[in-house]
Amino acid sequence: MPEGIALGFDTSAAHCAAALLRGDRVLVQHHEAMARGQAERLFPLLEQLLAEAGLNWHDLDVIGVGTGPGNFTGIRVAVAAARGLALSLGIPALGVAVTEAAAHGLPRPCRVVIPARREQVIWQDFGTGAADDAGGRPQQAAAGALPPGPAPAAPAIPLAEAIARLALERRDSPAQPRPAPIYLRPADAAPPREAGLVILERE
Repeated sequence: MPEGIALGFDTSAAHCAAALLRGDRVLVQHHEAMARGQAERLFPLLEQLLAEAGLNWHDLDVIGVGTGPGNFTGIRVAVAAARGLALSLGIPALGVAVTEAAAHGLPRPCRVVIPARREQVIWQDFGTGAADDAGGRPQQAAAGALPPGPAPAAPAIPLAEAIARLALERRDSPAQPRPAPIYLRPADAAPPREAGLVILERE
């Protein structure tokens, strides 16, 4: 594991999770379940982690952020925060799919399955050599309707810790893109279509 201090966080589901690492060692991490309010809680939680570790923002070397798939608003909150921090601190921010984070540290081949809304699940296979493997993207399917493949495996380490570890491992890799949300379907809330004006003629 490369040396350096990494901050990883995720708000892609009903939680606000963050972890702070120094090289291979976890300094502090927190996972708070919450159905809403991640936007208001994220920065206080990050500042709490730094305070508990005796660090400040300028001690960070890299930021890792969960980019989904998951809750649309939660993903946007985390990605915007990571981009803003990277810009203000002058350090890289790296996006990590939640399926990739869930698979970190698992023996290959493996399949990760994450519950989603409306009896759906988000899943991805790793180490199988198939087209939907690690080089591909997470998939969404009805629960109980997954294609043949490895048995689903539980994550080996907490989500935010995995995100921080992957960010630290990739910190010095060339041409890393800015974090970007991963959406598997259109947003639930679409702008309303306004009806055209109706002109009433007086008789």
